[in-house]
Amino acid sequence: MLGLPRGGIPVAAAVAHRLDAPLDVVVVRKLGIPWQPEVAMGAIAEDGVRVLDEALIARAGVTPAQVDVIENREREVLDQRVTTIRQVRPTVDLTGRTVVIVDDGIATGATAAAACRVARRRGAATVIVAAPVASPDAIATLHDADQVVCPWISRSFGAVGAYYEEFSPTQDEEVLQLLAAAAITSPHTTTTRTYAHERHGV
Repeated sequence: MLGLPRGGIPVAAAVAHRLDAPLDVVVVRKLGIPWQPEVAMGAIAEDGVRVLDEALIARAGVTPAQVDVIENREREVLDQRVTTIRQVRPTVDLTGRTVVIVDDGIATGATAAAACRVARRRGAATVIVAAPVASPDAIATLHDADQVVCPWISRSFGAVGAYYEEFSPTQDEEVLQLLAAAAITSPHTTTTRTYAHERHGV
């Protein structure tokens, strides 16, 4: 299981526990439009991965210089978070494995797409994306995923938090605690059991 920090980690931890699978993360950061930061024009991730929605960037009139400013700022945050997390949970070897990328919801698909590319670069044989809720447009962007598992696909999708009774921000301390516990319970796991439905709802 690869959770997307921070909100995807508690979801991924619950799934990993149920499937008796090792838990790791892919650190990602959304690249928001400068004047509307909640709207993703792309995402960055570990291993130098970068995903941009060129069509959206063009429609919004975002310049290459503005993209660079946002990316550089988010890259600093990402690098700091990678350093902190990897002190607690070293990277799990993905070579030849089935990987399930888990988030708390998929609004645009940018961060999930970036995570898929990281998993592919690290040698994953099969990449599955899973989330409790997503928009159909977001799922349609996940071309690097072999399967997408999502029980609630909403055509009137607004914000991920609208689908939760409790959606307080996940703190870094909780993320580190969950990863530390996972490292203790499955430090040398070499096999992963996964269960997934075929891509649907697109």
